[in-house]
Amino acid sequence: MRIRPARPADLPALLEIYNDAVVHTTASWDLLPWTPVEHAEWYATKAEHGHPILVADADGEILGYSAYGPFRPKAGYAGTMEHSVYVRPDAQGHGTGRALLVAVIESARAHGVHALIGGLSSDNEVSLHLHRSLGFVEVGRLPEVGRKFDRWLDLVLVQLFL
Repeated sequence: MRIRPARPADLPALLEIYNDAVVHTTASWDLLPWTPVEHAEWYATKAEHGHPILVADADGEILGYSAYGPFRPKAGYAGTMEHSVYVRPDAQGHGTGRALLVAVIESARAHGVHALIGGLSSDNEVSLHLHRSLGFVEVGRLPEVGRKFDRWLDLVLVQLFL
């Protein structure tokens, strides 16, 4: 497996990975799968602003991806980015998520980002553990701010200073 920048040809695989998370998990709080047009717009916005999308590629198969972008749109937040990591279900538990998170941390550091923020569902113990193992610290917990699968969800904010 190697980590590399995403290319437009990767978009169908990235969309499939993301939509699987939308439909089956609380890793994304979207309620409906994204369309190819929505996903292409997301990719174009990242590219336009120079925010990376990194993929885990195993012999041409995309196993997952990580990315970061603005935490909030106001200029005073420019040094803080929010990241995300999504891994194909059959690639989970094999180090893919860790490799993608490490890569996005390294990219953010290289681009002068001051802090990375992650917004995680409190029921996502695997992701919470992964983030803690790489030095992220829980800085906030917002009870019942999201709703999915007919239940209220707590948001855990984690932060890493770079």
